[in-house]
Amino acid sequence: MNKAYNFDINKYSICVSTIFIFISWFRSHLTLKQLSTLLSMKKFFTVLFLLGFIGATMQAQISPPGLGDANNAFWGAFGVKRQLDSLGKKQALSYIAIGRKSSPDNHNLFSKQAIIVLNHEVYHSFAPHQQYSYALSYRLQPQYESTAPYDKENTEQEFRIYGRYAYTFDLGKKWKLKNTVRQEFRKFFDADFHQVEEDFQLRTRIKSQLTYNLSPKNNQKLALSAEALFSISHLNEPDSKWDSFGYREMRIAAYYIFTIPNSPFTVDIGYMDDLIRDSRSIHHGGVHYLTADLVWNIPYKKR
Repeated sequence: MNKAYNFDINKYSICVSTIFIFISWFRSHLTLKQLSTLLSMKKFFTVLFLLGFIGATMQAQISPPGLGDANNAFWGAFGVKRQLDSLGKKQALSYIAIGRKSSPDNHNLFSKQAIIVLNHEVYHSFAPHQQYSYALSYRLQPQYESTAPYDKENTEQEFRIYGRYAYTFDLGKKWKLKNTVRQEFRKFFDADFHQVEEDFQLRTRIKSQLTYNLSPKNNQKLALSAEALFSISHLNEPDSKWDSFGYREMRIAAYYIFTIPNSPFTVDIGYMDDLIRDSRSIHHGGVHYLTADLVWNIPYKKR
């Protein structure tokens, strides 16, 4: 009994320490000007390799997308999550969401329209602690000029398909560590379905999330996550060519999750810091997001 207890404690300590070191290292270094040395692919993959070996249920959070360079941003979503079978192994989450952001010269997070998102994702827990999902997504995103007064320049459409695999470790009764790999294909058009500068993109996302069960009352939880994004794009302009595969950004987030009493609704309220490589905002601590989403949970009903 003591050996099992000590093993759980040691496993918990290693995982918690690693994820906090991981977040602290990137948060403190990515704001420096010497990004070219700190953002080497070798260092990223070393840290992510360690995380993959230390890290089961899917918490269907609606994570905010990147909204480009800004000071502050807001993300709000409403989703419907349905149980697709009586065993609780299959789920579908559909949501609609909006994003707003500040201009580079102010801190009003509701200043400008940033994005509208429609998303549908199906999850399948196919083995203990393991889950895969696949999704379709549509995004409408205004583009703004890079110089004052930062007027709207055009509107870009994105069609996205992606799949992901997640493995969750139980770290005692209250802690869980979930590691996720997500692969995306993103296709871009302007508002009239004409070509834009970026033709399409292949993007890989690697994420670790640590969740703590605060209380069974209202199913309260705290979640802390770190996600690294890598991509390669095919360009239409100035010449038709591929750019180089590489690290693009780091997203660090914290959430408070709870169920509204006597209702089928779950609420996520959180903060995200988006650290975009070679951006203006990274020298000021990144883009700071306030996030909120409401999910309507519909149980399985036999037809």
